[in-house]
Amino acid sequence: MDSTSYKTYSAKPSDVDKKWVLFDAEDVPLGRLCSKVAHIIRGKHKPIFTPHVDTGDNVIVINAEKVKLTGKKWSDKEYFHHTQYPGGERFESAQKIHDKDPTQLVKRSVKGMIPKNKLGRKLLSNLRVYAGPNHPHQAQKPEKIEI
Repeated sequence: MDSTSYKTYSAKPSDVDKKWVLFDAEDVPLGRLCSKVAHIIRGKHKPIFTPHVDTGDNVIVINAEKVKLTGKKWSDKEYFHHTQYPGGERFESAQKIHDKDPTQLVKRSVKGMIPKNKLGRKLLSNLRVYAGPNHPHQAQKPEKIEI
């Protein structure tokens, strides 16, 4: 038996065909939206998925200001960051973050769902989030995906 016919395929960056995908976040729960977005940014929906290569698509999320949180998460869900100074723990509610910049809730959620390494930081550059229904990427002809 020839062992060359059983080799595992490993995608190269030149093999990847990147598409543009559009999600409408209006009245969609934040977690459901972001898990689908992270799945597509990572490229796990493609048969050529390779863990160490950016095989994902470019994702546009519109209407981020109309995303939905269930229950009392608007007030109870807290986001943490540290200032790197002693006693520098800071907590903000989801409502406060949404009031400052509605796109940050989606960006932070997707960031938490992708790898925490160089590839993960590169993958985040494939995400564009807009608060309203308009976006400047009409020329890329994004394919709309329903959730």
